[in-house]
Amino acid sequence: MIAVTILGNNSAIPAHDRHPTSQIVQTTEHTFLVDCGEGTQMQMNCYKIRRKNLNHIFISHLHGDHYFGLIGLITSLALNNRLQDLHVYSPEGLSEIIDIQLAVSASKLPYRLIFHIIQNEEILWEDAHFSVRSFMVSHRIPCWGFYFQEKKFPRKLNMDALKKYNVPKAFFENLKNGEDFISEKKVIKNKQLTFASSPAKSYAYCADTVYDESICSKIKEVDMVYHEATYLDDQVLKATARYHSTSKQAAAIAHKAGAKRLLLGHFSSMYDVLDNFREEACEIFKNTEVALEGVSYLV
Repeated sequence: MIAVTILGNNSAIPAHDRHPTSQIVQTTEHTFLVDCGEGTQMQMNCYKIRRKNLNHIFISHLHGDHYFGLIGLITSLALNNRLQDLHVYSPEGLSEIIDIQLAVSASKLPYRLIFHIIQNEEILWEDAHFSVRSFMVSHRIPCWGFYFQEKKFPRKLNMDALKKYNVPKAFFENLKNGEDFISEKKVIKNKQLTFASSPAKSYAYCADTVYDESICSKIKEVDMVYHEATYLDDQVLKATARYHSTSKQAAAIAHKAGAKRLLLGHFSSMYDVLDNFREEACEIFKNTEVALEGVSYLV
């Protein structure tokens, strides 16, 4: 299970009761924060996001609307007596900024704040069930997207079939991993003894980027993709000049990548109503939604 809760869906300037970029990605066991624009911790309070399992924060790039809320969150966690380590993944330079902010306020954290510099497209974090990897997008400064993916689930045992063929318990784990069972020189196919498990789910977060088709191969057949759509398509020249995308360009990326679902976000403050974003995108990619603050989208 992957759930994405939108905390902020606007671009640089907060407006129209919309906040700069931030979202929570949750699995059964983990809570991840992706970008941390101004007001993030207030939005977490508003939507009752618990911080207990928040141990990993991913910052796409060092434009303020994607990290100006971080120092406030870090110090609030300290005031609430957090003790467990907090890991922050970002381009180079963020740790120096946070160190200065903590130093000038003589703030000491009761927990370890561990920075990981993103330099390559690679797995940033993983456990037995889940992984998060980085991929590069095209913006004015170094900028990264994040790909969240469940690992393949083991096959489910067909207990009736196991009894029929007298499969010993010692072989159950092998069956879950897809192996066939050999009994008295007879091969019993795995599909006769097991059921397919639910397919592993995936979610891609495409941070600020100009239209860039190279992204498609990095998020191929993703279950849900969030792609910035700062402008409607009549502003395509402005979008290109500012290294941003339009609604139709985001839809084109989703279509070419073979994604199953598209969320649009990072809207310019020049728009007070967002309906047209979905309408334009749906001309190219039908399964499109506008990422609305406070809404959780299940993958």
